[in-house]
Amino acid sequence: MQLPERICSARQKPLELYVFVDPLCPECWALDPLIRKLQIEYGHYFKLKQVLTGKLTALNASKRPLAVERSGLACKESVWMEEAVESPFLASIAIKAAELQGKRAGSKFLRKIQEQLFLDKENIADLAVLSRCAEEAGLDKSEFLNDIYSAGATKAFQCDLAITSEMDVDEAPTIVFFNERIEDEGIKIAGLYSYDIYVQILQEILEEIPEPLDPPSLEEFIKYFRVAATNEISRVYDWTDTQTDCQMKKLLLQQKVRKINTKHGTFWEYLH
Repeated sequence: MQLPERICSARQKPLELYVFVDPLCPECWALDPLIRKLQIEYGHYFKLKQVLTGKLTALNASKRPLAVERSGLACKESVWMEEAVESPFLASIAIKAAELQGKRAGSKFLRKIQEQLFLDKENIADLAVLSRCAEEAGLDKSEFLNDIYSAGATKAFQCDLAITSEMDVDEAPTIVFFNERIEDEGIKIAGLYSYDIYVQILQEILEEIPEPLDPPSLEEFIKYFRVAATNEISRVYDWTDTQTDCQMKKLLLQQKVRKINTKHGTFWEYLH
């Protein structure tokens, strides 16, 4: 079964996960590989809704270096220390504009601007940077530039802020787990935790031990997500980074991926 079918299966799923993120929050960047692994192994149990929180990035700043380091994803430490990156609203509205081209388009765009911020320290409040990210994420750039100033994108972001307020979310990232019984309260987990904690919560709310699916082939994985870090791939397949490099070099020799070396880690991009 191909990855999109695994994640986007139309069959009834008993759970819904609300993932509250701030595009400027390092812990939200660090959460991404955990969410990817959760989708791959247990996506047949839940639907996922991503919600933008607004300006919550100042909270728990002292925990950030340790939390991001635990995740394995690279990030320049100075990013969370500088006031210049504490204005997420244009970036957030841009994400909602990208989502008007589809949920997956929005996710790819969010990932792209996080890479620009946390790896290259780009100013993602700059329209030129956002426009380039839209193009690199495969969006219709002309449509994106029209939508970023549209009432639809602004209203979508306001809806996310309203959901954040209604669910009393005051920290990014936060995940709220809901089951299909609407009378039951959700389980809210604020902050960044190890992967096994999220699996334990799935077990608790399902009241059964969830059965994980095997990961897709490596090529299917990289084709679906387009760009992934070496340590993200290692996490999904339970490989060492050396094993991952070995496997990715096979795809590299077949010219199916290109290797992106950065000061803060190695990334792999799928080639059309």
